[in-house]
Amino acid sequence: MTPSRSPMSWVPTLYLAEGLPFYAVALIAGLMYKSLGVPNEQIARWTGLLGFAWVFKPLWSPLLEAAPSKKSMVVLFQACSAVGLGLTALALQLPAYFALSIALLALVAISAATHDIAADGLYIASLSDKQQAAYAGWQGAFFNAAKFMSLGGLVILAGYFEKRMPVANAWMLIFGSLALMMATLALYHLWALPGTRNIARADTSAGNVWQTLGDVIKEFFRKPGIWLAILFIILFRAGEGQIQTIGPLFLREARSLGGLGLTTDEVGWVYGTAGTIAFLVGSVCGGYFTSWLGLKRAMFILILAVNLPNAVFYFLSTVAPTSLGVIATALSLEMFGYGFGFVGVILFIMQVVAPGKYTTAHYALGTGVMQLGFVFFKMISGDIQTALGYQHFFLWVLVSAIPVLVLSRFLKIGDKAAA
Repeated sequence: MTPSRSPMSWVPTLYLAEGLPFYAVALIAGLMYKSLGVPNEQIARWTGLLGFAWVFKPLWSPLLEAAPSKKSMVVLFQACSAVGLGLTALALQLPAYFALSIALLALVAISAATHDIAADGLYIASLSDKQQAAYAGWQGAFFNAAKFMSLGGLVILAGYFEKRMPVANAWMLIFGSLALMMATLALYHLWALPGTRNIARADTSAGNVWQTLGDVIKEFFRKPGIWLAILFIILFRAGEGQIQTIGPLFLREARSLGGLGLTTDEVGWVYGTAGTIAFLVGSVCGGYFTSWLGLKRAMFILILAVNLPNAVFYFLSTVAPTSLGVIATALSLEMFGYGFGFVGVILFIMQVVAPGKYTTAHYALGTGVMQLGFVFFKMISGDIQTALGYQHFFLWVLVSAIPVLVLSRFLKIGDKAAA
């Protein structure tokens, strides 16, 4: 029997592997097409469509319940993402590169979204509630480390290559590097991941796939208190969805219009240095804090923390500081609070919503509900800000945190994480 390895040997790299293809599709592809001269409307339209893979991934999550091993699924889809990214790199040398690369990136998106389901399922099935809480911070930190590695490392490298070779060749090297990283992670995880097997094995025949999906959905909505849990998950991100959308616009907005008047470079510097460090520290601290205190007792503080950015932006809109150091300090506090508190909703889905016969599929459904809440509040934030102005908008966002704080007192959350 293979000896059990420390979660630290695979949790960080597992979520780095989850983040790299996501940000390749969501961020790097758009920058690449911009450098290649593709019109903005085509970039937005096609890269936006690729994102639907993550929205609809719960629909095929039951298929993964049929796999004999969660580890095998994780490694398989990491390898598939590596192949897709490598083929995308090669496609950039062809005359019809745009259509072909979009098709290949669609395959990468589907593979990466499916990998997310398998990776989260492995995490839940392999770790106790206490371990899930302790390592949740590392989970979030390394998923977002992929973003900073992509934007802060690979994009800078692409700019360096663009000055020294044809643009298509420069981006071929970038996507080739991404493919190599994913292939390396797949090989490493072939050794490092625990060989956790699925509890429930579904019938893989075509007729039973839909039956399994129907059973997954029915079992999900039969869970005790599920509607209250769904409302809680949606409201948890009410402030975040609005702040993440309007906050950066406020930073760039002219001071005469109520903003802080920062340049793009200044916003990037603030978020890419001190803000990045604060977010990573907050994510790790939030995980250990919840492991120590237990999810039930920690939840109220986690909700306050995830809404700390609301208070930070209200402060900035009221004081309107001109010192970049003061702004950077405030935004570091924002990112720390976001990283610290976001652990709460992830662990709530893992430990309260997901457990049962279809743990992996129900976690995917729970995260789908979470994303729905984020998108809903993101969509309405612009209209609210236009009506209220920046200062009153940030006050509104502060107030919008109250319902989830009240609701948290009525949730039935076990304290197994603290056991």
